[in-house]
Amino acid sequence: MNNQSSTNETKLTDPVGRLRNYITEGGFSQGVKLPPERHLTDELGMTRTTLRKALDALERDGLIWRHVGKGTFMADKSQTRSVNETVQLGRQLTPFKMMRARLTIEPSIAREAAVNASGDTLAGMRRALDRSRKATTWEAYEIEDDAFHRSVAEACDNLLLMAMFDQLNEVRRAVAWGNVERKTVRPSLDHVSFAQHEAIAAAIVGRQPQDAYDAMRAHLLSVSSRLFGET
Repeated sequence: MNNQSSTNETKLTDPVGRLRNYITEGGFSQGVKLPPERHLTDELGMTRTTLRKALDALERDGLIWRHVGKGTFMADKSQTRSVNETVQLGRQLTPFKMMRARLTIEPSIAREAAVNASGDTLAGMRRALDRSRKATTWEAYEIEDDAFHRSVAEACDNLLLMAMFDQLNEVRRAVAWGNVERKTVRPSLDHVSFAQHEAIAAAIVGRQPQDAYDAMRAHLLSVSSRLFGET
């Protein structure tokens, strides 16, 4: 058996090599979204756990990047280094330290939003709140939860703070959170985050900076308590 044949067989048996081969043969270009995981597991004959480990490996290499709730995308080669650094940073952080970082940064962003929010950004915040209540799955809710927090960052009207938020969010996605147990298909109508988000929005709309800071901090402490039993 020649070396080329041996290499091809290794690609077929190695999940990472098989996924790389699929991407190469599929001609996926920079910025293109890969098929959903359920499609990839069928195409590649892998379990979802094996596929996710292979995706992790390619993300560490900077070939792809993943956005929770939106999917997996081919990385822009001009941004490969920064994407890879973000992934590596996220993998070095514990979920608890990630939450501490959010507690340090996001309440201050909410305070600035209460000072600087425009009518358009307030409307965007309202849309995210309304869509989150209508979410029929946890995945859909998490997309709108992400959109709400991003809308608060937009409302602060400060490009540096928005960039800091986006970096924080990218690192958050790379942190290994493990399996969060969900006892229902979707958030219940009295899900605690709904009222907490409304309190944040009300303080921003009311131009009350300290109340916005306190409401965001209370919300993140509540999330932390649910995840880690910490207050």
